[in-house]
Amino acid sequence: MVLPLVPPLCQVATGGLAHRGEGAGEAAGQRRSGSVKAVNTGVLGIFPYLDTLLQAIRGLQQAGYRDFTVLAPVPRHEIEAILERGVSPVRYWTFFGGLIGAITGFALTVVTSIRYPLITGGKPIVSLPAFFIIAFALTILSGAISTILGMLWHIRLPRIQVEAFYDPRFSQDTFGLWVPCSPVQSQDMATLLRSLGAEEVHLERA
Repeated sequence: MVLPLVPPLCQVATGGLAHRGEGAGEAAGQRRSGSVKAVNTGVLGIFPYLDTLLQAIRGLQQAGYRDFTVLAPVPRHEIEAILERGVSPVRYWTFFGGLIGAITGFALTVVTSIRYPLITGGKPIVSLPAFFIIAFALTILSGAISTILGMLWHIRLPRIQVEAFYDPRFSQDTFGLWVPCSPVQSQDMATLLRSLGAEEVHLERA
């Protein structure tokens, strides 16, 4: 008996790719009902000018879309204003970081004075006015470090892997809109982006 040259392979799930178009209506219904947890496909619209990008954002908002990503070569206040984003949550990082620093400063000085008392001329061992200097310094230090960490967290840096839909032109002079959607909705989304002024439209996988 001769063993085959090709070793046996373990059969893995196809993730529905083997079904091709079978059951598309049922799958679409499941996507609408939310049984699919994540959408890995979407439509990328490329816009040459800022004005057309702002017009496209307004059009998506009027159509009821809120989950989309804007790509721009430089930060623009017009984009931030039209996206109607709330107040930055970094301020909470600063506040709680400073608060932790102040508590740590007072705790460090008070505990140190009690554990290693230095009695001088009948003065109190725990002298809070003198401890304000240490507490203030740790408040500023901890608040600054927390602000930097919060900023990096919310802007998602460092970013180890670049999204598949990223185009190098977005770092030069071109704007983009990435709208996640199911493959069934991709054609309608592509038509909508073209009607809103997109110069190019691509179906991408995130």
